[in-house]
Amino acid sequence: MKTLINLYFLIFVVFIHAQDFQANIASEQSFEFESIPVSTNEQTNSEEFEKAAESYKILQKTFDNIEDVENGYYVIAGIFSKSKNLKSQVRKFNRKGFNSGYFKNPDNDLYYLYLNQYESWQKALNNCNTKFNNRYDKEIWVLKMANNTPVSKLTPLEDITYDVLEESKQSPLFLTQNKPKSINKESNSKLVQRADEYFNKMWYAEAAKFYELALKKNKEAYSYDVLKKAGDAHYFNTDMEKAYKWYNILYEKYAVEMSSDYLFKYAHSLKGTGNYKRSKRLMKLYNRKLSGEQIEKNSEVNEIVLDGLLRMEDKFDINNLNINSKYSEFSPMYYNGGEMVYASAKDSSIFNTRRYKWNNQPYLDLYVAKINEESQDLKDAIKFSKEINTKYHEASVTFSPDNETMYFTRNNYGKKLKRDKNGINNLKIYRSKKINGEWIEAEEVSFNSDSYSTGHPALSKDGKQLYFVSDMPGSIGKTDIFVVDVLENDSFSTPRNLGPEINTEHKEMFPFINDKKLYFSSDGHVGLGGLDVFEVAFDDESGFLEVRNVGKPINSKKDDFSFIVDEKTKSGYFASNRIGGKGDDDIYSFKTLQIEEIPANKNAISGIITELVGGDIMPNALVQLLDENNIKLKEMDTDENGSFVFEDLESDKRYVLKTTKGSYFDDTRDTATKNNEIVNVEVSMKKLNDMIAVENGIKKLKTEMIHFNFDKSYIRKDASLELDKLVAVMNDSPSMVIKIESHTDSRGDAVYNKYLSDKRAKSTREYIIAQGIDPSRIESAIGYGEEQLLNQCDGSVRCTEEAHYLNRRSEFIIVNM
Repeated sequence: MKTLINLYFLIFVVFIHAQDFQANIASEQSFEFESIPVSTNEQTNSEEFEKAAESYKILQKTFDNIEDVENGYYVIAGIFSKSKNLKSQVRKFNRKGFNSGYFKNPDNDLYYLYLNQYESWQKALNNCNTKFNNRYDKEIWVLKMANNTPVSKLTPLEDITYDVLEESKQSPLFLTQNKPKSINKESNSKLVQRADEYFNKMWYAEAAKFYELALKKNKEAYSYDVLKKAGDAHYFNTDMEKAYKWYNILYEKYAVEMSSDYLFKYAHSLKGTGNYKRSKRLMKLYNRKLSGEQIEKNSEVNEIVLDGLLRMEDKFDINNLNINSKYSEFSPMYYNGGEMVYASAKDSSIFNTRRYKWNNQPYLDLYVAKINEESQDLKDAIKFSKEINTKYHEASVTFSPDNETMYFTRNNYGKKLKRDKNGINNLKIYRSKKINGEWIEAEEVSFNSDSYSTGHPALSKDGKQLYFVSDMPGSIGKTDIFVVDVLENDSFSTPRNLGPEINTEHKEMFPFINDKKLYFSSDGHVGLGGLDVFEVAFDDESGFLEVRNVGKPINSKKDDFSFIVDEKTKSGYFASNRIGGKGDDDIYSFKTLQIEEIPANKNAISGIITELVGGDIMPNALVQLLDENNIKLKEMDTDENGSFVFEDLESDKRYVLKTTKGSYFDDTRDTATKNNEIVNVEVSMKKLNDMIAVENGIKKLKTEMIHFNFDKSYIRKDASLELDKLVAVMNDSPSMVIKIESHTDSRGDAVYNKYLSDKRAKSTREYIIAQGIDPSRIESAIGYGEEQLLNQCDGSVRCTEEAHYLNRRSEFIIVNM
């Protein structure tokens, strides 16, 4: 039986993520372990669950990373930041006939209180839909727990064939019932050994799966070496969310030992998840590791550049093309005046792969399609020349000005794949010429080598220089951009590195050059995450000038690459694996928008809105700029990165920022502009429901203390601010009913104190009603005088004014929600 072959590209992820041209070669008997589905029935079951929940309008979510919590479906009643009083809440639910409990999510340190747990999602959704036959009238939702389980038996890699694949469809490798609670040390050690074996061969997709299994249930395996490899296995396949998970644990446990390279990877993975604020802090640590005055100075400049990118308005209109499939499409290149050649893996699959970006895909071929000049879309795509496409990968093509010569990237192979001394199959650039209208068999260029990779060729507009990417000796970083002169006899000059102004210690890739600028992708220059597209102008005297990020929306927090542009029309194409695409890598068209003039005035107020608990960025929050008299001057919504900026303001003037968003407390704060500077303001918002807490089995609205002056019952300004928060929570929960309890200190006559506290309770009630709350939602407002003191200040001991002050308060008990 013919075995399944996975190709490996050392430098560039072409097979999985075209932008890095990295693949899995090294053996003709390798197998993508992760591509075996857990179970066809389980996948169908999961899809049915999600569809049913949507039809019932019941919120649902899936966790797969919580230790010692059984798989199943949990009806969630609430989420809490502390476990205090949750046991009493569980007992209360169980007395009412539920099978309640709670567990902690280690990723966010929050506690999830559930009413019941089910093996069947049908029962869970049915009980949610009927509110447990009207026994529970609060908001509830369903959490699916789908923790991975250890593999029952690891089949040797060399023994896996199509027969094994077919058997796996009937008998899944992953146990779903009666799973062991932990992985024993012996089996865990074998998992790590197998993961290391794959990692050392650079089969990162397979390695990632085994590291996940080994680390899932055994924190004893959290060694420095295993954690960094677990992060790397995902990082090298551009799955930044999973890479961040393990780099974050690595940093928490081994921050001192982390090298500058891993600090960079950690910071870069944070960008990939959209956490720019923390990424900047990590880049500071990274630069300190490198040390040096110039490094510190560059760090400050880089932060300014990144802040500018986050605030930048979109300069382009982009569209996803119709030719994109669920696989990778990338590296578009103009051809023959009205056509486009690009790389795709869309129709050579052996079996249906799973849809995760870091799993293997079919082999890449070159395709040619016609360009619709009006819409920029591509149509009538067919495979390029049979003389060019082979059973291995072809990608990244460039054509001479007369379209009679082409250069492209292919695996290094003759009759079979060729490997260097480390067993790695490198990439090579090939050249083909068109004879009598047909492309002839391609030959490799003279500066290739079996010892390193070359790829991503790009010809200058006159065809006299060939730019390319390589990790050859003399490289500054992991991959650099080089150039050779194309000589008259079809030979080439010695390759020249473009130097440190272009190349960094990280990755530079996918060059494209016209008569005005060089474009390329990099993760070493300051960007938004993953690979970003950069441009650099040049002239005959000075050579290349300053490298600039092309900005949003060409660039995103994911990988953006293989950018080409027609400078006359200011339109072009690029590829990206951003969220919302059709496949792993999609080709997008773009047109340059009309750019408004930049205000001469640089006075501005900018900032990032984050959530107080967790620090998540908050897009689409409304930020208003008010003057000192609270008159609104401007307003805007924060962008996808939680950023806002108000420009063209008066210098040295005081303003008020008011931020509002859905179920969060309004945030109001004073700020002021400075002359010809951008003032940064960081705003953290608190959820309304964070005020709801359970104390001694009693649910309360937890405001700051509502205090009163001595012998007074009127509402102070500080008290009104807290009562406004309470009103906001009640508006957000329209069925909430409360009762008010007011208290005094022990000084004065007890009867009078009870009378005074009752006036305070009634005063508080009147204030809340005056803010628009229906009177029926306040069950009672009663004063208790000095009957419920918070301390020993009952008149028998000497107390300070501050101690007495604590007893003068109002409390808010939730009767119904």
